[in-house]
Amino acid sequence: MKLVIAYIQPAAFHNVKQALTEVGVGRMSVSNAQGVGQQGGYTESYRGADLEIQLRKKLRLEIAVNDDYLERTREAIITGARTGNFGDGVIFVVDLGECYRIRTGESGSPAVG
Repeated sequence: MKLVIAYIQPAAFHNVKQALTEVGVGRMSVSNAQGVGQQGGYTESYRGADLEIQLRKKLRLEIAVNDDYLERTREAIITGARTGNFGDGVIFVVDLGECYRIRTGESGSPAVG
């Protein structure tokens, strides 16, 4: 079991969600995030004053998958989120030690689905 954590542009979410659905991945957690990477910050003018914006808005996706779904999940995220520009996002994959489904009491791979 793996936990896939992806940071993507908010505008790419619809494409990523559609790509994940096409490969059979429909369960995920999504939260708002802010961060800075290679893309860096930017300057914005507000009421005549220049402001240095350091953190950019992103979406954080967390998807628990069984090992046989990892590659298709990764490819779907890349397919949906890639524009070729800085700031497209990043994907982290972490080993998932244990998983329990509260409703049924299932554990391990069956609990992930």
